[in-house]
Amino acid sequence: MDLGAGDSYTTANSGDNIPKTASSSSVYEILLLIQSDDLTLKVQAAREIRRLTKTSKRYRRYFSNSVKSLVHMLHSNSFESKEAALLALLNLAVKDERNKISIINAGALEPIICFLQSENSTLQDHATASLVTLSASSVTKPIISASCVIHRLVDVLRQGSSQAKVDAVMALYNLATYLGNLNLILQTEPIHFIVDLLKSCKKSSKAAEKCTALIESLVCYEEGRTAVTSEEGGVLAVVEVLESGSLQSREHAVGALLTMCQSDRCKYRETILKEGVIPGLLELTVQGTSKSQTKAQTLLRLLRDTPYPNSELEPDTLENIVSNIICQIDGEEQLGKTKEMLAEMVQISMEQSLRHLQQRALICTPADLSISSFKES
Repeated sequence: MDLGAGDSYTTANSGDNIPKTASSSSVYEILLLIQSDDLTLKVQAAREIRRLTKTSKRYRRYFSNSVKSLVHMLHSNSFESKEAALLALLNLAVKDERNKISIINAGALEPIICFLQSENSTLQDHATASLVTLSASSVTKPIISASCVIHRLVDVLRQGSSQAKVDAVMALYNLATYLGNLNLILQTEPIHFIVDLLKSCKKSSKAAEKCTALIESLVCYEEGRTAVTSEEGGVLAVVEVLESGSLQSREHAVGALLTMCQSDRCKYRETILKEGVIPGLLELTVQGTSKSQTKAQTLLRLLRDTPYPNSELEPDTLENIVSNIICQIDGEEQLGKTKEMLAEMVQISMEQSLRHLQQRALICTPADLSISSFKES
């Protein structure tokens, strides 16, 4: 269909007017092709939609009317058709709440869940990635949660490709925020696979952040705490994130350890201490986020020999708390590292206090205030 330079049009059943630009004709042609009966043309159109919507919010709106046709392609016997449609839907859903809802309402969830069980690893990878995006919506979470997808995601976490495992954790983390899903996740016994992924990934990565965040949520339950401590290297993996993860990851890590210790100090204190957590906690008290600093200080107090202040003569300062813990640490290397971190922590605290005093001095004494004005006339 040819349109003059001054023409504009609206696609059928779409509320989005395609603008009067040089690209409007190609957009309209692609929307016609995706509805054609020729599978080859449909695949070509789906690939174009994927390409154009990869980074463009504008094109995600223009092609919103292609969702039903793309979902229909997911039921094709052709691998190329399934892959092209799935990738196009994935891009359409990115940062577009309306498209996420349209995709779910159009019936995409059933074939996507089937792809999670596919022997074709490519389809499984794409399906898992699409669920990360779709599960980010508060509107779609209840629908996805009711579809038995949690069990399938844990299966992917158990035996999927490296990327699919990362995406499965991210999707599970998204779904974990919906009421009741944490219990469902725990019932699938995922801790072993989450810890395995956490051990193998870079501690500063997004994957480590989502693994640690999910662990922080799961240890709110006794089954989760037991699973983490029973897993070989489970607590150590969390401690390693606390030491070298991103700021957000470290916040989740200290939160997980604090939850464990607060739930039953006698049961988990020694388990946490023996993994060498003190140096990382000391660093967090001065270099973490505000939440991390508070949690680290609280955890240090719980890790001391007694969680209560010793006396009025020995104030419950952070230095005294750590000194108390140092006396109980076994091993020269760990003891030396802890003492070194304590000295560094004190030094950083002093420097921060000095900067704070200097800033207050600048506020209290304006630079433009003339000293000569204080002299006697």
